[in-house]
Amino acid sequence: MSQIQKVLITGIGGFVGSHLADYLLEKFPEVKVLGLVRWWEPKENIKQILNKITLRYGDLVDLPSLQTILEEEKPDVIFHLAAQSYVDFSFLAPITTLGTNVIGTANLLEAIRKLKASSEYDPIVHIASSSECYGQVKEDEVPITESNTFRPASPYAVSKVAEDMLAFQYWLSWKIKTIRTRMFTHTGPRRGEVFAESSFAKQIAAIESGAQEPVIKVGNLDSVRTFLDIKDAVRAYWLLVTKCPPGEVYNIGGVETMTVGEMLQKLLKLSTVKTIEVKVDPARLRPSDVTLQIPSTEKFREVTGWQPEIRFDQTLQDLLNYWRDYFKKNA
Repeated sequence: MSQIQKVLITGIGGFVGSHLADYLLEKFPEVKVLGLVRWWEPKENIKQILNKITLRYGDLVDLPSLQTILEEEKPDVIFHLAAQSYVDFSFLAPITTLGTNVIGTANLLEAIRKLKASSEYDPIVHIASSSECYGQVKEDEVPITESNTFRPASPYAVSKVAEDMLAFQYWLSWKIKTIRTRMFTHTGPRRGEVFAESSFAKQIAAIESGAQEPVIKVGNLDSVRTFLDIKDAVRAYWLLVTKCPPGEVYNIGGVETMTVGEMLQKLLKLSTVKTIEVKVDPARLRPSDVTLQIPSTEKFREVTGWQPEIRFDQTLQDLLNYWRDYFKKNA
């Protein structure tokens, strides 16, 4: 029996949050899973577990709602995954991105601080930062370690730097038990269609179903990424809160590195259509881009023993099948 009896996942209806909830329900059925949601959010990603979780309605930018939930529920662990997580959208909406990610995180940490001051409530708080904090690294800086310089290249990245540093400051100042992660590229079924590998898989599935001409629109195919399966990612998150000391930060990422173009070729080989044309769409190119992301996960491995277990070829097959099912259901 785990000592952790109750967890709260912010962003439970999202890609990572829903997979984390699935994992906890399967592996640790004794743990009560709560989810922070806004009333209007779609619940498609968690429809299969709605009868097994408890949803609490609130909003990260509304401090009283967070205070009420924490006072009533007092979760042992908080996985703070909710965010405006689309880099491209952050260029169009920097204020929304900063408001959700920075002010939202500050509100959560402040709600915890106030409740801790008035009671003995002292949860473990996982703050999900991002590899985007590192920005465009130099070739002699890979693999990227946790001590690498921050060079945020988007409003989203700036927001994640601020989240990261807020979490560290609340540990230093008030001993709020924050543990930070900087997750590198991770994917799998339910990944938002705006992200490269999911966009490519959806377009291939659309072509196979006859819903799209045999042309895939792409952005920068030269960027180098290290890919991780979502199931390995959420397993890492559980190890983080059960094995890692507060106040620390850890890179988490895969071991299979390739260009975005090489990833696309892997997907194309899985397709039943062999005459697909690839076209660069200028709208998919960013004002500034991060083209080299290869993580060092040695620090996390030493503490937890974690290693990725799922081959990326399997991840891509799962992702493509997810979108194939989508088009079958919506035919």
